Amino acid sequence: MRRFVMGVAIAMAALFTFALPADVAARNYSIVPEPAYMDIQPEGDYVVTAKTRIVVNDEAWNPAERFAEDMMSYFGMKKPMHTSKRGKGIKVRIDQFVPAEGYEMTISAEGIIIIGGSEAGIYYGLQTLRQIIITNDGKVPYGFIADEPTFAYRGAHLDVSRHFFSVEDVKNYIDIIAAHKLNRLHWHLTDDQGWRIEIKAYPELTEKGSMRKETLVGHGLNPVEWDGTPYGGYYTQEEIREVVKYAAERYIEVIPEIEMPGHSQAALHALPWLGCNEQIVDVWTTWGVTPEVLCAGKETTYEFLENVLDEVIELFPSELIHIGGDECPKDRWVECEHCQAMIKALGLESEEELQGYLVARIEKYLNSKGRRMIGWDEILDGGVTPTATVMSWRGINGGIYAAERGNDVVMTPMSLCYLNFYQTESREGEGLQIGGHIPFEKIYAWDVYEGMSDAARPHIIGVQLNMWSEYLKSMDMVEVMLLPRLGAMCEVQWSHDRRDDSTIRAKMELMRKFYEANGWQCAPYYFNFRK
Repeated sequence: MRRFVMGVAIAMAALFTFALPADVAARNYSIVPEPAYMDIQPEGDYVVTAKTRIVVNDEAWNPAERFAEDMMSYFGMKKPMHTSKRGKGIKVRIDQFVPAEGYEMTISAEGIIIIGGSEAGIYYGLQTLRQIIITNDGKVPYGFIADEPTFAYRGAHLDVSRHFFSVEDVKNYIDIIAAHKLNRLHWHLTDDQGWRIEIKAYPELTEKGSMRKETLVGHGLNPVEWDGTPYGGYYTQEEIREVVKYAAERYIEVIPEIEMPGHSQAALHALPWLGCNEQIVDVWTTWGVTPEVLCAGKETTYEFLENVLDEVIELFPSELIHIGGDECPKDRWVECEHCQAMIKALGLESEEELQGYLVARIEKYLNSKGRRMIGWDEILDGGVTPTATVMSWRGINGGIYAAERGNDVVMTPMSLCYLNFYQTESREGEGLQIGGHIPFEKIYAWDVYEGMSDAARPHIIGVQLNMWSEYLKSMDMVEVMLLPRLGAMCEVQWSHDRRDDSTIRAKMELMRKFYEANGWQCAPYYFNFRK
């Protein structure tokens, strides 16, 4: 019966599309991302204070405890309690008839009732409540909300290879994306500029591969300069487990990325025998694409990758393991006797097909361990099995192609999802970034399904933002690039029906109060520009 109620609520949401902006303005109501259905009463508020009780059963205890912890810094809310007594307060419970990540919230003079389909559903309902409390000074307007996400995969990527972020920084990043109801952290742990994860079978990877001699200054234009300062860092396996646990408590799955066969110069510095010519190379000190890649013609390379993945699988319970697969120059393979012999032995036609062989072999290995492979859209080059998940970054066409052939796809096109790009056209006050221009409005207007056939749509499992760190040297800088654009991105990832620009602008003005209450920095130029 309750699933029917949710279905009706979502179907009716369109009827309220043009009524909600006025309601939002009149009632000072802000929820990001926009719920599937809201019925806000014209009068009446339930006021939440530090004394408000949170009443739960055993199933809902964990998300309620997270909520109380998050609210502690705001006004010292007490931990949840078990009770069957009648009375006012915030009451949460799980009901199997609500969709797993969905929730229903009823606000009246008697209190607030949140019913979720799972712990995650309860958590998302409490995040909605948290936003309302903070942006509306504790007053929660009477009404009813029914909500569930559009996409199952709602991701945020964080590159820690080009610039390293501490465990506490990563936790802070998790806190921010969790507050916006994202459920995947794509952790980019290895690249040319640094190997950041401890692998006990190969201690050289962190002993040598985690540190570069210096870092490029600026964009590397004439004159090309480096800062002359050694730079590095890595996570121990215990720290990896700590982050994974922290994310899981906020209903976020951490997907590790181990780059292969390109973007591997840090590994080649640590273990030169992984390369075609086995020459010693430095951990790379600049950005872009280096010709130094793993040798795809030697069995020792595959043994190495399998050993690394064994430890990665033990650390990360995620179903998906990201293998990179992007931007792999083939120059070394053309010259390599081992690679050419492998091509001949396998009856392959090209170096591109050799990469396809490597990708397929790694996918088969991951499948044998009960995991599934995800990679950037270059894994389509040379062929890939339908069981692989494709992350489409070079545009939308690769994602559409993959979806039409039956692969699951995460859409993350560079022109819409790279939040390390500039936010304003003038770039004033934004500091040095890698380039590009992705304003808030462009993200918000994105129709993920545009240009897709009916056959492709079911295979689009989600959307992801990417945060590459070439010029992001601190978490403060990451926050400014992330906020408020994450407000637009999470609407794309979650909401069934996004409102007009005037509504989102009004909501983001209120969300600035939410960000400040949590100690998160957001881009001031966005709000100044709006004025």
